[in-house]
Amino acid sequence: MQATNIESSPLQLVSTEQKILYSDYLEREVQIDVYIPGKIESAEQLSLLLINDGQDLHKIAFDELLDKMITGNEISPLVCVGICCGPERKMEYGTAYAADYQGRGARAGLYTKFIFEELLPYIRKTYQAPSFRDKSFAGFSLGALSALDIVWNHASEFSRVGVFSGSLWWRRKGYEEGYDDEKDRLMHLQVRKGDFYPWLQFFIECGTDDETEDRNKNGVIDSIDDALDLIVELKAKGYTDQHIHYMELKEGTHDVESWAKAWPEFLKWGWAK
Repeated sequence: MQATNIESSPLQLVSTEQKILYSDYLEREVQIDVYIPGKIESAEQLSLLLINDGQDLHKIAFDELLDKMITGNEISPLVCVGICCGPERKMEYGTAYAADYQGRGARAGLYTKFIFEELLPYIRKTYQAPSFRDKSFAGFSLGALSALDIVWNHASEFSRVGVFSGSLWWRRKGYEEGYDDEKDRLMHLQVRKGDFYPWLQFFIECGTDDETEDRNKNGVIDSIDDALDLIVELKAKGYTDQHIHYMELKEGTHDVESWAKAWPEFLKWGWAK
């Protein structure tokens, strides 16, 4: 695997590159940050992890974390690509299945096309990597919903998905419009209508202080309720605890600092040696 213009770094193995590519689908430039493990002869030996809201990885010193875990022999080497969001984040992320009740996520289908028809070909060409051992996708909040939506609807392309405080409340009706948990949460609906893909694995993280809202007044915040309900839907499809890793972070909040605490567990879960 070849890389050019690798930035000098005190890290032992991992190097980083910042790339800009123009997306015809999104009609804008997209910045990606590529984290490359050193001394790899063939990309076919490597896993690829795509990460929405890649700009947030800088806040958690992701390069240092990845380098430490690879050099410490805790995880297998993998290439990570942080995809920085654009100014229309709330329109590009979401579910391609449908926009939410406020019309947000209307460009999610275009974002999906960007991933498959522009980003992945760019990565393969730039790094002379015709294929990877496997591919996974992760994200934070609305970016997590986007990652899950893309993986679920293109299961043949992926092995794992990481959902950090996912916006699983994404709904097609407002609360004042006759909203119903069972009928209106868009990701839950997709899972219910979907198939069983036995190779897929799900890492789902929630913080106990992600929010304070409790729409059904059951004493459990909505973000945890939505995550647990998604797990129920997944298990109804045939998934088991071997496919699903649920992490409830005590005193975890809806921010980068909390998600950073979950990353070591996520990386070990997915790529432990």
